[in-house]
Amino acid sequence: MLPDFKSFKLPENFLIVGAAVETGIFGELKDRALTLNELAVATGANQRALRIVTEALVSLGYLAHDNGMIKLTPGCYSVLYDQESPDYQGFAFMHTYKLLPRWLELPNILKTGKPVQKMGDPAEQEYFIEAMSHYASEGATEIAAYCLQDLPANPEVLDIGGGPLTNARAFARKGAKVTILDLPEVVEMMEPEIEPGLPIKMVKGNFTVDLPDGPFDLAYLGHICHIIGEKENRKLLRDVAGKLKNGGTIVINDFIRGTGPGPDTFAVNMLVNTDSGGTWTYEQYKTWLEDAGFTVFPYATVSDSQLIKARKIQG
Repeated sequence: MLPDFKSFKLPENFLIVGAAVETGIFGELKDRALTLNELAVATGANQRALRIVTEALVSLGYLAHDNGMIKLTPGCYSVLYDQESPDYQGFAFMHTYKLLPRWLELPNILKTGKPVQKMGDPAEQEYFIEAMSHYASEGATEIAAYCLQDLPANPEVLDIGGGPLTNARAFARKGAKVTILDLPEVVEMMEPEIEPGLPIKMVKGNFTVDLPDGPFDLAYLGHICHIIGEKENRKLLRDVAGKLKNGGTIVINDFIRGTGPGPDTFAVNMLVNTDSGGTWTYEQYKTWLEDAGFTVFPYATVSDSQLIKARKIQG
């Protein structure tokens, strides 16, 4: 297979749209049309720079001119703001936009082996949650059905790192009682978003330290194992085993190294952003799970996600 040299192109459109989000252009035009001067005042932007960027956004189909006013196009509004639209994406793409400066530090990271230090931007956490929720939404129902196979009615589910709520909602709508463990700031952000009547509760904590008391019928680990290294993953899986009922199930949803280029390139993202994270082979997961007291099944692909299911050995 030849390298993909066609991908070596500056993503101008993406950078323009990201800058428009960051400077508030779309937000100011969400519910009203403005003149260029009014938009410059509202956003604090330089008028010449704003004119050039808005004209580019008009050409790209995000904005339109209307009798001297600038407004969002219907298509842009449906993608960014209309949650009932089949085209809705919100601002999930801004998570990737925020990662770009860190990736530019990769030459230094190759020398030091150390990730880029995070700056604590509150918007970054919100974009991350929105991205995780958006990406998980397409397959959540199918994944929940796969995870809950052969479990008793109304099972107790531990959703580790499930702050975006997408998978927890899918579990709950299939009759499960769900406990979510996530970081305090994520719980504070997302707890008000839980629909009344859904059997979901959120617990503040850090999965590398401790887990909520069980026993649970199922532990779901959705895209968290790539954040940490082998030592931490081994501890996590032992901790999970201790919180499951005998015969309880664990499902790991993550990138499996050796199944294509995606997991290998995603490991570079973990190199850039974490101290010990990466992507791991099925054989590595199998070994860690067996050492933690599980019987491991072959991995399955469900709605484009790679899932490893294992069952706690009866003690």
